Amino acid sequence: MLIRRQSTRARRPGTHRAAHAAAAVAVAAVLGLGACDAGGETPPKGKAAAGPSVVAPGKPGEPAKTMSAQEAAKALPDGSPNGADFTYARMMIEHHRQALVMAELAPKRAQSAKVKGLAERIAGAQGPEIAAMQGWLDNNGGKKHKGGHDHGAMPGMATDKQLAQLREAEGKDFDRLFLKLMITHHQGAVDMATEVLSQGNNVQVEEMATDVLAQQTAEIGRMRDM
Repeated sequence: MLIRRQSTRARRPGTHRAAHAAAAVAVAAVLGLGACDAGGETPPKGKAAAGPSVVAPGKPGEPAKTMSAQEAAKALPDGSPNGADFTYARMMIEHHRQALVMAELAPKRAQSAKVKGLAERIAGAQGPEIAAMQGWLDNNGGKKHKGGHDHGAMPGMATDKQLAQLREAEGKDFDRLFLKLMITHHQGAVDMATEVLSQGNNVQVEEMATDVLAQQTAEIGRMRDM
């Protein structure tokens, strides 16, 4: 959900791994070229088992490095999940669940067809996202990486009082309150996605967070127009 103000720590989504990915592609390409070149040559004495050498591009302003294929493979970025990845997945599951609770009220209490359609799209998108994030946790040993976090302290979450007011509202009053609460809710999700893109380390979490960032930013714009 877009933000009162995006996190000052956040970088542009994906930039902290873009350089790594570029380097990985370059290394992989050079590995392939090295293997092709080595196919028609006789290895120097004493280096028959060493395999082709690899020229890995250095960082900006630094010279390229020559290393063995094994060393180049080890130099590729490690995408192992870190604490930020696990925290994001757990908290976003709870965040999405509250959005579903709010969206489920719209069919019977909203007056606007646009609000009903929006609620239907939110439910259709965030239900599968919850399943995807839970699947990621299960596949990456999430049970072993439990961390304490306060769901109520998550950005954008509606309070119990606000949810009670939404359940009691009908017609135009429901539409206005639903949009107000959901804009804030989406803004909180965008804050969380932006933060994990800066602090996380796992490519799958990065992809999920990027989807949340794009989708919910667009929905904020539509809700403000309503």
